[in-house]
Amino acid sequence: MGALKPWHIAILVVVLILLFGAKRLPDAARSLGRSLRIIKAETKSLQDDDRDLAEKADAQSGYQPLPPYAGQQQPQQQQAPYQAPPQQPVADPVQRVRDN
Repeated sequence: MGALKPWHIAILVVVLILLFGAKRLPDAARSLGRSLRIIKAETKSLQDDDRDLAEKADAQSGYQPLPPYAGQQQPQQQQAPYQAPPQQPVADPVQRVRDN
């Protein structure tokens, strides 16, 4: 019941030729083939990009800092980060006039 028989396909082809015409069907098939090739190439490039990113991430995760050189001196005490000097309170010009 669910299988396509040869006469089903023949009826489908006849209906398609009647709807679209004999000239448009090869053009439609050609453009469909091009579209499928483009989609295939794009999905392949996306998979390659993902694979490249994964390889780079694996390669970078293996990096560890080098141990200090034996003849090298230990670093001096680290400097404290810059701290801005304390700001003086801003005087309100209106208040200064009232005080005088």
